[in-house]
Amino acid sequence: MAEFILMLTRDDVTVDDALDIYDQVKGLGLRYVGFKDIGLPVDRLRRLTDAIRAGGQRVMLEVVSERHEDELRSARAALDLGVDYLMGGTHADEVARLIGGSLIRYFPFAGTVVGHPSVLRGTIQEIAESARRLGALPGVHGLDLLAYRYEGDVEELVAAVMRATPVPVVAAGSISTPAQIRRLATLGVWGFTVGTAIFERQFAPHEPSIQAQVKAVLKISGS
Repeated sequence: MAEFILMLTRDDVTVDDALDIYDQVKGLGLRYVGFKDIGLPVDRLRRLTDAIRAGGQRVMLEVVSERHEDELRSARAALDLGVDYLMGGTHADEVARLIGGSLIRYFPFAGTVVGHPSVLRGTIQEIAESARRLGALPGVHGLDLLAYRYEGDVEELVAAVMRATPVPVVAAGSISTPAQIRRLATLGVWGFTVGTAIFERQFAPHEPSIQAQVKAVLKISGS
């Protein structure tokens, strides 16, 4: 079983009505709920963080900002918000030092990540080597892998990353089918994120509610 992380995001941006959406799904049995560092101001992210924590879920913030200074600003916001997990970002050495000593579990992006929405570039060997190096860094607790935003062989990529490092791996980005979720679980990832596909009703196309989409993914993942 891989952990389902509901992202209150669409196209790598936190949705404007994230708090309302969360209120609709908080009682469905979710364990992890996340959002991006783009889309809402910090004061609204604070209210969202407080609500998720009060609902009993772990809070995950994923950094998708491209600029170095924005990534560090988001890492400081993670400290201020007191999230449980900080995912993404490409400046792992600096961020790990910045949040060192906190209780935040840090999962930076493996490989070369560019653009917004973010995509993964490089050869499988290069991405696996990045995973090996990052997984050995002090203060790194896991990795964020944009598996389905890679243009090559996704299964080979995930398997290579899993061989390269013992730390937990979260598969993130563009997961939209039951087959993808089941295959990722078979490959041994610790967790996977779904955001846009929930809002586009791709998991329960005949039931338009967000609740139905979340229930469908929970069932698929065995959560």
